[in-house]
Amino acid sequence: MDSKKSGTDAENYAWHWLIKQGLKPVKRNYLCKMGEIDLILLDSNVLVFTEVRLRKSRFYGGAANSVNYHKQQKIIKTAQHFLMTHSAFQQYDCRFDVIAFEIASESNEPVWYKDAFRL
Repeated sequence: MDSKKSGTDAENYAWHWLIKQGLKPVKRNYLCKMGEIDLILLDSNVLVFTEVRLRKSRFYGGAANSVNYHKQQKIIKTAQHFLMTHSAFQQYDCRFDVIAFEIASESNEPVWYKDAFRL
């Protein structure tokens, strides 16, 4: 992924990449008053809420480190809202993943942090 790619491009790439990894698509860009979740997928019987981060440099700690405590709390509250309003998914265990793209990296592949944070 080159430096001209935007956050939207990173989300699109991550969506298709995760599906190729065997996850089943549920929802993209879930938005409510609590916040937004970039990608929601099923990994077997686990509902995966995924944050996609793109950084051009590691100067401020890189893509994965940009998902700080405050951002994690927003994602968790948004996930809780999703579960309250989509009862069909309440039966699943949940996981919070981060897909990180580092443009300065030699690899074009994202780094997948499974279970990156918890409730």
